[in-house]
Amino acid sequence: MSVLVQREAAEIREEWLGLALSTLPADRPAAEAAISELYGLIGLAPPRFHWVSSPAAALATVPPGIRLRPSESVDRMADWPVPPRLVRLMRDLCRELDSQVRWVHQPMDQLIRQEVRSSLARSSDSALVRSLRAAHDSPYHPATAWYGAQCVSWVAHYDALRRVAGVVFTPEQNRRLEPWAVVARSCGWWWPREGVCVISERPVTLHTEVWGDAGEVRLHRADGPAIRYADGWDAYAWHGTTVPSWVVTDPSVRRIDEEPNVEVRRCAIEHIGWASYIDQARLRLVGSAPDPGNPGSQLRLYDMRKETRVLLAVNGSVERDGHRRRYGLTVPGFFDDPIAAAGWTYGLSAEQYSLLVRRT
Repeated sequence: MSVLVQREAAEIREEWLGLALSTLPADRPAAEAAISELYGLIGLAPPRFHWVSSPAAALATVPPGIRLRPSESVDRMADWPVPPRLVRLMRDLCRELDSQVRWVHQPMDQLIRQEVRSSLARSSDSALVRSLRAAHDSPYHPATAWYGAQCVSWVAHYDALRRVAGVVFTPEQNRRLEPWAVVARSCGWWWPREGVCVISERPVTLHTEVWGDAGEVRLHRADGPAIRYADGWDAYAWHGTTVPSWVVTDPSVRRIDEEPNVEVRRCAIEHIGWASYIDQARLRLVGSAPDPGNPGSQLRLYDMRKETRVLLAVNGSVERDGHRRRYGLTVPGFFDDPIAAAGWTYGLSAEQYSLLVRRT
C-alpha cells in the first residue's frame, strides 16, 4: 500500500512542480479572479491589477496613481499592510486543515508531507526563490513569509491528501484553499497592496537539473542564462548557485583570481574543470599520493593563493552520468602532505584517513 501511495504522491509532486516551473504565458483572468477572491477573504475590495514582464520589473515598478509609504520599500515587505494579512489567512487555513487531518490520517499525512511538501519546498527554494533573490536590488531575506505563502508546496500537500489519502475537507475549507491553488497554477510572483496588485509573468525559459533523491531540482545551465523573462531580465546559475554571467559565458583564470566571492570562484573553476584550471593557472604541485579512501585514485596538493592550497581528488561515488568527478578542496596553506590535507577535510588525522576503506 505504501509503495502505491508513494507512487501517487510522486505523480502529484511532479504535476505541481511542472506548474511551478511553467514557462507558459500566465492565465491572467484566472489569476485576477483568484487574487480578488483572496482579497475578499481578508475584507478588502478587489484590487486593480498591474502586470509586468519579470520580478525585476515588478520590484522597480510603482503602479500609476500609487503613493508609497516609506515602509513600503521591497526590503520592508513585512511592513506592508496586505501581505501579512494574507499570510495569516493562509496559516489559519493550514492549522485548521492540519487539525482535521492529524488524528485520522497522521501516517499518510507524514508520508505526503515528506514526499510532496518538503520536496517541493526544496525545489522552489533552489529553482525559484534564488532567481527572485537575484532580482532584488536591496538586501533580500529568503525567509520572508510572503514568498513562502506563494510556494506551491503547501497547496500541493493538501491536494495530495485529498487525492491520495481520501481526506474530505468541508466545502468552506475548499472554498478558502482553491484561490491559492488557482493562483499557483496561473501566474508568477505577485505583490499585493491596498487597491492594487502587481503580478509578474512567468519566465520564457527556465533550465534546471535534478539534484535530490526525491526529484528535487535546482537552477543550472552551462551555456546560457538559467532563467530568462520576456523583457530580457535573466539570471545565470551553476548547479543551484546564482553567479555572474561570465562564470557561464567566459570563465578565465584572470577573472577567477579577481573574484572576491569564494562560491563564485568555485563555480567558475568547476566550469573550466579543476584539472584544466590548475594547468592554466600554473599552480605548483606540492605533493601527490595514492588516495587511501579511494583506491586507484591520486590525491594532488597544489599551491593556490596566499596561505591556501587546493587538494585535487576524485569523487568516491559515481555521478548521475556514470563518471567520477574530479574536484578541488581548499585547505590551509600549512599542509604539505596530501593525505593529511584529505583527512583534515573530514575532521580526521592523516593516520585516521589512511584507515578508511572507501570514501563516498
